[in-house]
Amino acid sequence: MGLFSWNWSAADSLPGKECRFYKTLFDGQVQCRLCPRKCIVAEGKRGTCGIRENRGGKLYLITYGKPCSLGVEPIEKAPFFHFMPGHRRLVLATVGCVLRCRFCQNWQISQAEFEKVPYMELSPEQIVAVALKQKVQSICFTFSEPVVFYEYMYDVAKLAHEHGLKTSMVSSGYIEREPLLELLKVLDAVKIDLKGFTEKFYEEMAAADLPPILDTIKTVKKSGKWLEIVNLVVPGHNDDPKDMERMCRWIKENVGADTPVHFTRFFPEYKLKSVPPTPVATLVRAYGIARAAGLRYVYVGNVPGHPMENTSCPRCGKTLIERQGFQVRKNSLKKSGCPYCGEKLRGLW
Repeated sequence: MGLFSWNWSAADSLPGKECRFYKTLFDGQVQCRLCPRKCIVAEGKRGTCGIRENRGGKLYLITYGKPCSLGVEPIEKAPFFHFMPGHRRLVLATVGCVLRCRFCQNWQISQAEFEKVPYMELSPEQIVAVALKQKVQSICFTFSEPVVFYEYMYDVAKLAHEHGLKTSMVSSGYIEREPLLELLKVLDAVKIDLKGFTEKFYEEMAAADLPPILDTIKTVKKSGKWLEIVNLVVPGHNDDPKDMERMCRWIKENVGADTPVHFTRFFPEYKLKSVPPTPVATLVRAYGIARAAGLRYVYVGNVPGHPMENTSCPRCGKTLIERQGFQVRKNSLKKSGCPYCGEKLRGLW
């Protein structure tokens, strides 16, 4: 990423920041109220995320101001396809995650111990200053799980808005309703990784539950913030056509046919290295299932050059945004509409 040099420090030397959502219990214990796990944390210990620590009966975010990843990338990499296509975003992440996905593509930071990953020391003011200097249009919280560095994300996003920058979050959606509603006040767009559509898949592959994620998706949609959904298709685990059809029908019924859905290709990683890459034919089949279910904006991802990564007019079928990998090659939208038939496309253009 190369925007700053790396620093090493011991966690106990960090001031951190007191967490916003927790409850004090007996004997110095605290209960985190940020995500559905509701971890009970004893003095000197940390929650499942690995970065929220009980210090003297108070819960602290130890990675506040300590990003392990910072850089400039195209928004399409998120992927966001209907959120100011082609613009450059500042990406930001710290160590930590609330899930334990066996197929994690960023496990080196999401599943790592804080003490074992180099980081930078940057306040929210410094992050926004970097964004302005780099002349990006938005700041995107991504790579690990932004929910776990909630306070840092919130402060950066709030300040970013004050300086005319857009903000977005790429998340698993494993968060409680109260903190989510507060966070949505300072975000413009949210991408949720809907990893599968069965309880079994979430329990076995992510050590989590499905219902809270579905609730998050509905809450984001109801808030009016821009929402896109991604499903990483893992061969033999979440690629059953019937489950995909149920998922697509749920999306249409609960958050609408105009919610973009991305089916992305899995590559062997982390604890699923024995699973082969997703066949492109499986992604094409998922695309067909989604369109048959009534979804209007469906995409195939991680297959550079595939025509299904383009945006077409849902009325006349004309290609309006052409993409090559993470780059926008052509954008024919006219005032958010199709220049051929006048259809208005949903998104933040």
